[in-house]
Amino acid sequence: MIPPEKVEEIFSAARIEEVIGEFVNLKKSGASLKGLSPWTAEKTPSFMVSPAKGIYKDFSSGKGGNVVSFLMEHEQFSYPEALRWLAERYNIEIEEEKLSPEMEEARNERESLYVINEFARNWFSEQMWETEEGQNIGLSYFKERGFNESILKKFQLGYNPDDFRAFTTVSKEKGYKDEYLLATALVKEKNGRQYDGYKGRVIFPIQNLSGRVIGFGGRTLKADKNIPKYINSPENAIYDKSKTLYGIYFAKSAIAREDNCYLVEGYTDVLAFYQKHIENTVASSGTALTRDQIKIIQRYSQNITLVYDGDPAGIKASLRGIDLILEEGMNVKIVLLPDGHDPDSFSKEHDRIEVKEYLEKSARDFIVFKADLLMKEAQGDPIKTNEVIHAMVDSIALIPDTILRSIYVAECSKLMRVSERALISELNKALRKHHRQKHRIRHEEEPEAPIIETDFTEEKKFVENTLDNQEYDLLRIMVNYPELDFVMEDAMDETEDSERFKVLDFILDEIEGDELVFETESYRQLFEAISSGYENEEFSFDRFVNHENQEIQSLYIDLITSPHELHDWERRDIYVTLEEQRMRRAVLASIYSYKSKRVDRMIKENQQLMKDQETLGADVEELLIRQIQLEGIKKEINKNLGRTVIH
Repeated sequence: MIPPEKVEEIFSAARIEEVIGEFVNLKKSGASLKGLSPWTAEKTPSFMVSPAKGIYKDFSSGKGGNVVSFLMEHEQFSYPEALRWLAERYNIEIEEEKLSPEMEEARNERESLYVINEFARNWFSEQMWETEEGQNIGLSYFKERGFNESILKKFQLGYNPDDFRAFTTVSKEKGYKDEYLLATALVKEKNGRQYDGYKGRVIFPIQNLSGRVIGFGGRTLKADKNIPKYINSPENAIYDKSKTLYGIYFAKSAIAREDNCYLVEGYTDVLAFYQKHIENTVASSGTALTRDQIKIIQRYSQNITLVYDGDPAGIKASLRGIDLILEEGMNVKIVLLPDGHDPDSFSKEHDRIEVKEYLEKSARDFIVFKADLLMKEAQGDPIKTNEVIHAMVDSIALIPDTILRSIYVAECSKLMRVSERALISELNKALRKHHRQKHRIRHEEEPEAPIIETDFTEEKKFVENTLDNQEYDLLRIMVNYPELDFVMEDAMDETEDSERFKVLDFILDEIEGDELVFETESYRQLFEAISSGYENEEFSFDRFVNHENQEIQSLYIDLITSPHELHDWERRDIYVTLEEQRMRRAVLASIYSYKSKRVDRMIKENQQLMKDQETLGADVEELLIRQIQLEGIKKEINKNLGRTVIH
């Protein structure tokens, strides 16, 4: 571990303009520096670096952060790797903290597994390239499949001889411990006898994000149906198949560059696409897609394209798992290959341009694809059609982006010939259901916390009515003008005795005093971090530039940066009113707009509930009283909002 004081020393020494200047041609632009985005093919510079704030912001791609996050994004470093790169550049010597005995033991186990895997990879490779059996069987197999030598060497493929103890014997001679050999399943044991786990198989090493070998896949070359075609490493201290994607180490830069990831099923599918220069390809290696795998891809792109063969049954079986991608807010497309083809076979029959063109032209939006697939199965059957509609609504409800949900509702309305109003009604029910489920899950994970029954006032995420803009604006004012003060009175009423408020104090009091909670997850996290930290005398907004939570860091940098610079117009006798010069108006407008929209939504929800109760013949007197109260609150807010606007 890198000690905290060393991390602080690295951040203090690193000059962001020097580091980024090694990768991007920067030119002076006022107090900042400008250059062309390293992630998009732009012609007009929109990449900005602020040496004073220690941040960068790329307005064309939306990326932003500090010097460490730039290296992580541009060079695909991990956090420790970026720190060590900076330490080396600025001649800072790092002495790793001494670990506890438990941590030391865990690290030793992990390192031992890495060492054994590295040895095994090299030995398997040597067997394939330098032995007669390896060349005649392993290498011949790959060449018959159409793979060239450069691909085989890049992905470090190999061969385990068809001998019960070939690898076992050599690993023992090297002194590797049984507990680690057995943990990797490179060596297995039965009835006290040890033998090779990958006997007579071609070997596919599996790398993690930093390129270290964490496991292996092995394919038998025998036709014996009693032998499994593929075997994979068991899970151990360094290999977790739910958090692993085959080929990610070689694909990550291409995924970021192309802003898209092709997801295929098997090892040879990845090799085949890579050989056709479609390098942004990874495989789930036959496992059901997991949330952790999705999050790995999400580091490099928000776009994922799933490539399937033409088997509808297999695709339908995968639909539920694919919903996870939507839930993570990613854009999903589907490519169906012609009947009888998988990515490997399709690549062999077409050249690089043909494969690339087919993938681009055949990609269909997942939601539209799913609706079309299920509607064909329903074939006019009202009951099946109803099931399809609910299945589609459930998928759309998983999408966190409100605008995208609205777009999909409109698209599905056309495809399924159902009114948008009906779909929105069902969608709101699904959203409420998901919201209640999250509360129940949270209670199960934290049983000491009381269950909160959600009612209509807590059902926050609706299709057409979110608070994203209002929450963002409040945070923007909070982080840019925290110490600026203002008086509540109009300028003409201001006196020396007028009560003055600091912007940050006032907004925190208004939001927390009314027990309001921001709804957008990242906004809520930043607001709570500001609120809890503000009570600390050492609290500083500067810490958010280097915040350990990348989402909070990125949001904070978005809030304090602008793509536009205000020129020095006063030199030309042109005077511009800045936001800080009308802070009272800005703060009150922001607060009351936020509260007004919340009350608007509560009014609409209450009205809907009244209608539902009336339909059921229930008493609505309490709801009517509540409606009058809400209308009164709305009137008072509008009065204050009106005064703010007039001023």
